[in-house]
Amino acid sequence: MELANKLQESLNITSNVTLDNQKSFLETTLGKVINTALDTGIRVLLPDLIEDQIINIKDEIINNGFKSGVQEAISSAVDLGKSVVGVFTGKFDNVTQVRNAVKSGGIIDGISSSLDYALNFCGKFGKIPQTICSILKSGKNALLDTISNNIESEFENQISSVEKISKYSDNWKEYYNNKDFEGMEKEIKKLEKELQKTIPLENTIKEARNIENLHTLIKNKGGDFNLTKEELELSKMLIN
Repeated sequence: MELANKLQESLNITSNVTLDNQKSFLETTLGKVINTALDTGIRVLLPDLIEDQIINIKDEIINNGFKSGVQEAISSAVDLGKSVVGVFTGKFDNVTQVRNAVKSGGIIDGISSSLDYALNFCGKFGKIPQTICSILKSGKNALLDTISNNIESEFENQISSVEKISKYSDNWKEYYNNKDFEGMEKEIKKLEKELQKTIPLENTIKEARNIENLHTLIKNKGGDFNLTKEELELSKMLIN
């Protein structure tokens, strides 16, 4: 019973996909993507600057309005975009919904406004030389194109990751049906690796977490596939 209780507790926690953790993931993931794209764009627009100067300029932009503006843009894009595309569940079910919500929410417009604010602030208070601010302002469209392309690339990576999760889940089920624990171990490691970098999607996460729970249950029983009815019900995993 103790093992069953632990399994149920794990299931309740890991399957809880909410709008808040989806937003948090997007802020973190897209924030990193945008950060990298900004770095790349600055290097293109200011090729004569040395590494330390590039880093300093990027840090000043990020810390003086850009970072907070990007977070707000992502959050607003998710809220507005979900309404526009008709997603009212409070959660995303697939990557296409997320991508459409971000597009519909006008995230690039929000990033553009944040970049304007940061450059104006940095120029006004001498944090970045006015000449450099002017160059970056004149090249803003190029910066935004780089950011937009990087965001699109990240969504392609997300789609690929979700497809891999589906593939590894199917592979795990096949090994489970054949009572091949070694094969199951191989697939669960790949599955868990992909879960770490995938947008929390209700259906995808629920199935993958259920597989993790069932796998853990069998592993804790020393690879014993003779599970009780209660244990199988608690895992909430349909093996077809």
